[in-house]
Amino acid sequence: MRVTPILVLALCCGTSTATPLHAQSAGAGRPGPRPLLPAAEEIALARSAAPASVSAGARVWVLTARGWAVADSGTTPVTCLVNRSWPASIEPECFDAEAAATILPMEMRRTELLHLGRSAEEAEGEIARGLLEGRFRLPSRLAVVYMMSSRQRLIGDDGRPAGAWRPHLMIYTPYLTNEQVGHHGTPGLEAGLVVDPGKPTANLMVVVPAFAAEVATAP
Repeated sequence: MRVTPILVLALCCGTSTATPLHAQSAGAGRPGPRPLLPAAEEIALARSAAPASVSAGARVWVLTARGWAVADSGTTPVTCLVNRSWPASIEPECFDAEAAATILPMEMRRTELLHLGRSAEEAEGEIARGLLEGRFRLPSRLAVVYMMSSRQRLIGDDGRPAGAWRPHLMIYTPYLTNEQVGHHGTPGLEAGLVVDPGKPTANLMVVVPAFAAEVATAP
């Protein structure tokens, strides 16, 4: 999918619309070192983002003092990690194959830059340039990210803690709007709503009934 400069500009400078407290819009986050966890704990947290049917065979990345590293190469196209948009946040996520190929590299680079002390604006600028230069790409089909861990500790775009909030899926479709999925007023949580509407990072967020059962880390 070709990305034009004016559309990429929306990734960095678009006006945010009202979203739930937890929702992580592009450009959210704060620079500063992220606490590093023991590898076994981080792997278990990462796998807790999705049901075992999704996460048990996933590749797992962990954040280390030298950056991201593969802790488990996995046996399926799914990839899981613990993202950290804010220094104090814990965001276990699992990415299906398309999300792992498209959304994941941008998320990892954003967290890495924030961890190194770069501002959110600088991080988004680099990602926008990466899209223009072909270092990153947007999904060519629906791309699903699972955030169903009861151990997540989310922080809203305004910097306020939201705790575990609610288990949910994020279904990425670039430039999607709330109007396109049927909302013609202020969207509510009783139906899926679009985070980052109209931007390359647009995703339909759907709250699901229950948190995923945690998957024990393989010995």
